[in-house]
Amino acid sequence: MSTISLLLGILSIGLEFTVVQSVGVCYGLNGATLPSKQEVVDLYKANNIGGMRIYSPDQEALEALRDSGIDLILGVAGETLSSLADPNAASQWVNNFVTPYSQNVKIKYIAVGNEVHPSDNDAQFIHPVMQNIQSAISQANLHDQIKVTTVMDSSLITNSYPPSAGIFTEESKPYIQPIINFLVQNGSPLLANVYPYFAYANDQQNIPLAYALFTQNGKNDIGYGNMFDAMVDSIYSALEKLDAPNLAVVVAESGWPSEGGAGATMENAATYYANLIGHVKSGGGTPKRPGVAIETYLFAMFDENKKPGAETERHFGLFHPDKSSKYVLSF
Repeated sequence: MSTISLLLGILSIGLEFTVVQSVGVCYGLNGATLPSKQEVVDLYKANNIGGMRIYSPDQEALEALRDSGIDLILGVAGETLSSLADPNAASQWVNNFVTPYSQNVKIKYIAVGNEVHPSDNDAQFIHPVMQNIQSAISQANLHDQIKVTTVMDSSLITNSYPPSAGIFTEESKPYIQPIINFLVQNGSPLLANVYPYFAYANDQQNIPLAYALFTQNGKNDIGYGNMFDAMVDSIYSALEKLDAPNLAVVVAESGWPSEGGAGATMENAATYYANLIGHVKSGGGTPKRPGVAIETYLFAMFDENKKPGAETERHFGLFHPDKSSKYVLSF
């Protein structure tokens, strides 16, 4: 047994009996020779993975999820956003992809847009589509069961160190304020992609690897023992400054690549995933929100060798396409 496997085996024993907050995993499809949708759902169940995020309403995946008990973040495909600005189209989308599955698929959130920036053409559609889908699920009497939201990334936050100084950028405020008002009004959380890896890779001189990997001894001079908590708390601080102090944050993606960039190794990825799972399942929360469990979805289920972009993008998987584990982890 390798040192990594032994270490993670020990970690998994310690994590096995802690059930404060389940951990989800994102399921992307940009890989060759991936298992069937039913095999993937069975793999989630076999590993006690309690949540799944998909990025578009794949009907085969939705069928496989029936009676699985797996919480689902259902994404709205980016290419359909403009059409769903029509309320009739949004109602039809809900009739096609939500209502038929609502009795035995645990759709928890509908995510309208992923990391849309204020300067993107799609930005104009996010809030109207959220409103339209909210109206459609309300008409279907599903508004208490399913929450409509969107997914932001950490680049919308500036002055994030110390986390208490976190604030939305001036450019993002006209875009994000109506969205935040909508979330507060409807009791929905804000979803955010949180990646200590990219922060570390882009600023290695100032960000210690141990801080990014949850392996730092003790806390730093601002009271933080890891970067994940600091990034989440900077979002909470930014929300407070927009009069949304009680808005919940769900981490819709977080992960570490096993190759392709600075610090991207199997050992570091194994350490990050194991420690993040342990941190989330402890229910300890963050310094700003102690004791508040952090609902978190790991990125991602499989290495996706067809994914465009930097080489790291193709190496975030927890499993190989043959369903064998890259790491020894306990969910």
